[in-house]
Amino acid sequence: MAPSTPNPDAIFDALIQNRRDPASLRKRVETLEMLLERSFVIPGINRPVGLDAIVGLVPVVGDVITATMGAYIIWEARNLGMPKWKIWRMIGNLGVDTALGAVPLVGDAFDFLFRSNTRNLKIIKKHLDKHHPGTIIIDQ
Repeated sequence: MAPSTPNPDAIFDALIQNRRDPASLRKRVETLEMLLERSFVIPGINRPVGLDAIVGLVPVVGDVITATMGAYIIWEARNLGMPKWKIWRMIGNLGVDTALGAVPLVGDAFDFLFRSNTRNLKIIKKHLDKHHPGTIIIDQ
């Protein structure tokens, strides 16, 4: 009997409940974006920052870690069935953030100002609002 090929999605199905549910996906992506871009506010300048700017201060390793976390958002968008041009736009946002964020000193300032994960979340939200209107959350 030939060995069966493992299903990589089975791992994620076991780890993440309601993986393909648009409302659950929206909540996961919003939470990750908040963690990466707006975890806390810098006192004095009242500017929100997250792990992307903080971990990005560590040369090479920090940029790889934040790029991987940003790639997860794109992976979730792919699972949602978003059009390829939107996925490529999201990849472009993450690529610019990763490439310019890797430059010493200048890249750290760039990470502080350019929020690729927020841009990608906006693309996903726009798609969800149009194609899955039941996922809209009204902020108060």
